[in-house]
Amino acid sequence: MRRELKILFEDNHLIAVNKPSGLLVQGDETGDETLSDLTKEYIKHKYQKPGAVFLGVIHRIDRPVSGAVLMARTSKGLSRMNEAFRNRSVQKIYLAGVEGVPRKKEDTLVHWLTKNESLNRVTVFPRETDGASRCELDYKVIGVFGKQTLLEVHPLTGRSHQIRAQLAAMGHPIAGDVKYGSSVSSEEKSIALHSAKLIFEHPVSRETITLSAPLPDTLIWQPYTS
Repeated sequence: MRRELKILFEDNHLIAVNKPSGLLVQGDETGDETLSDLTKEYIKHKYQKPGAVFLGVIHRIDRPVSGAVLMARTSKGLSRMNEAFRNRSVQKIYLAGVEGVPRKKEDTLVHWLTKNESLNRVTVFPRETDGASRCELDYKVIGVFGKQTLLEVHPLTGRSHQIRAQLAAMGHPIAGDVKYGSSVSSEEKSIALHSAKLIFEHPVSRETITLSAPLPDTLIWQPYTS
């Protein structure tokens, strides 16, 4: 049975989907179902398009992460949005449920990161290190729920796993993220990290677009929504 897509935005050039956790954005060696394939099927069916459907993945979020993913329906939309992400002119806002309560209500975290591709895991360092890439994010506390805290996170760089690894390095791993030290495991293949909002200039009309993705109704988020 095919999943029903939750479309956040759609026009001739772009389409945005609220990705469920556990779903790949693009294919990998597993051969599992992907968000991009499901979106192509949605477009093909809705617009009765013959032949192959063009769809460009502009950015990705990790498999156990939920939330807004933006894709392009035209090559013009793809190239211009790729440039916008490279220039960091797209504002990305995440919600993260972490273990414990951070000492500071808000802060900027700066680390250097290396990735082990075979393990699909990153290591962060507190200072500049050979072969490591600088990563930076801002966070602020939204609320404290017992022994867990809800954070609003603004990544200022786009490194792989950076939010997960930087928050863990701070001593507050994301709930469910056992790869980075969480004591809480999830049977839903999900972690408490959600791409909540994307704000950007439309690549053709130039109007400001704000995409907001509601939190999923899953167990990992219950401490923060009940």
